[in-house]
Amino acid sequence: MITDQIRFISIDLCHPCFSQIAYFAPMYILGISAFYHDSAAAILKDGEIIAAAQEERFSRKKHDAGFPSKAVAYCLQEANVTIDQLEAVVFYDKPLLKFERLLETYYAFAPKGFASFLMAMPVWLNEKLFLKKKIRDELKKIQLYDKKKLKLLFPEHHLSHAASAFYPSSFEGAAILTIDGVGEWATTTICKGNGKNIEILKQLNFPNSVGLLYSAFTYYLGFKVNSGEYKLMGLAPYGDPDAEQTNQFVTIIKEKLVKIYDDGSIYLSQQYFNYAVGLRMVKDQKFESLFGFKRRGEEEELTQQHCNLALAIQQVTEEIVLKLTAHAKEITGAKNICLSGGVALNCVANGKLQNAGIFDNIFIQPASGDAGGSVGAALAAHHIYFEKQRSVSYAMDAMKGSYLGPSFTTEEIEPVIKQYKAVATAFNNSDELNQTVATYLSNGNVIGWFQGRMEFGPRALGNRSIIADPRNPEMQKKLNLKIKYREGFRPFAPAVLAEDVQQYFELSSASPYMLLVQPVKKDLQNPVPANYHQLSLTDKLYFQRSSLPAVTHIDYSARVQTVHQETNPPFHSLIEAFKQQTDCAVLINTSFNVRGEPVVCTPQEAYQCFMRTEMDYLVIENYLFSKQEQPEWKEKDDWKKKLITD
Repeated sequence: MITDQIRFISIDLCHPCFSQIAYFAPMYILGISAFYHDSAAAILKDGEIIAAAQEERFSRKKHDAGFPSKAVAYCLQEANVTIDQLEAVVFYDKPLLKFERLLETYYAFAPKGFASFLMAMPVWLNEKLFLKKKIRDELKKIQLYDKKKLKLLFPEHHLSHAASAFYPSSFEGAAILTIDGVGEWATTTICKGNGKNIEILKQLNFPNSVGLLYSAFTYYLGFKVNSGEYKLMGLAPYGDPDAEQTNQFVTIIKEKLVKIYDDGSIYLSQQYFNYAVGLRMVKDQKFESLFGFKRRGEEEELTQQHCNLALAIQQVTEEIVLKLTAHAKEITGAKNICLSGGVALNCVANGKLQNAGIFDNIFIQPASGDAGGSVGAALAAHHIYFEKQRSVSYAMDAMKGSYLGPSFTTEEIEPVIKQYKAVATAFNNSDELNQTVATYLSNGNVIGWFQGRMEFGPRALGNRSIIADPRNPEMQKKLNLKIKYREGFRPFAPAVLAEDVQQYFELSSASPYMLLVQPVKKDLQNPVPANYHQLSLTDKLYFQRSSLPAVTHIDYSARVQTVHQETNPPFHSLIEAFKQQTDCAVLINTSFNVRGEPVVCTPQEAYQCFMRTEMDYLVIENYLFSKQEQPEWKEKDDWKKKLITD
């Protein structure tokens, strides 16, 4: 392999400073995830993550599953390379192995699932079974290249997840736990990472899946599978933990639906589920007979029984995750653990894992879902296939704060201002901008904050964010109903200066990716009335639970983001300015989008979202826009009718 990576440069041997120089060309590897949900691309340069982005941010199609053509083009542009300069293109799973699982599952359940089989086969035969050709053809649409030079690699799905978690971590060695719906066969793996090596120790196979169990309840409670799981997690705290119904639901789940073993492995009773060969997650009538109510429709009112069932499945999921991690500790002996896969985005379970103290340190891949498989696939190729050594030299991790998407220059922003005849104030001094924005925030205004490189993964982390004052008791309602246009029960996350986090939250570690839930400090909490769990969901929601009411969830918890000077100086400086004015080092941070739309990527999308909603101000780099100063927005409200549930 060495000879493939070296170009020898001819040097004048008589030159006094040189005799001969060997030039090592950088190794570029492109990772791709696609064709299920959240397609993405990522590119490495000598093992360093240069760029990564989801296709949805460019296509504007939420959870876009198509080939990530625009994301690939962006990655190539950011790395300043052509396809011919790539050492390899790596797809995040093995399609033929997945096809084998599909065929064996249909055969095992035959004659059930015939309708599903008829729907699935044309897609597999036309697209996925001949994936090599499809990838080559799609890349050719982006730019011409020499097919003979293109190396295509296909690591297993859960190896891609494991690699995405371990290699960017700051750990020389760690246990690695991956949990999702399903890859090829695996639904959960326990691995051990050491240096550049990853060893898969144990694997749980389809149809027994923690991710599919949780998604089954996502479906039954009226949310969308593969996108609404975080709603289910957010709804769970509205359940009454002391209610007899909640305890009964937990018992039913554990006795009828899932058998949980001491090592965290599970067995799902397929007589109640329909995901293996059907077109729905569960057999509705059987679930109705178990829980005593029909599946909730998407727009139906949420009642206490829905909240209690959400809490029950959340508690069961946490039990499984804790058993899995305890077993991972037992068989690896590691003091560190890395998490990935869709279930690793369950930040409530992550917080419980942290509090359990099973491991000294935890790293969670910020793009733990399928999008992160693009990063993991590329890293697996770099370290395992090409056998490149791994150097752990970074203080936090190698994800660069997850700021891996595109950024925009003044020359790219000004045409947008001219296009909309927008009124903007340009600040030459960032301190002056921050002080101005901090004042607006403290006066109850909501601000769109667009800075630097777009985030990779599902969370906005201060570069494509909507921000506000967490002390304002009306702010959660305003943000949900008038800006995000979504359900009022959904919580908002606090962004807090990393150095001040322990003043506000029971969190003793960094949480840069908003993936740990921990309680608000006791001295900031307000006691709830004795009949609190008997109140309606709305009454619970708008009870002022702490001195940070807009980011304190119903159970006094918060999904914390620690903001670090090292990874995001502009956002850190803004919160510093807010702290100077208010003595509060916390802001509300939610993603810059409305319901059913991807997070904004470009200045144009940011301005459109700003004008369509009731945001008060917009900041794009050093430009400040006031809603009151903008020309009339002539677009009618018909666009709201196109909003879909997410």
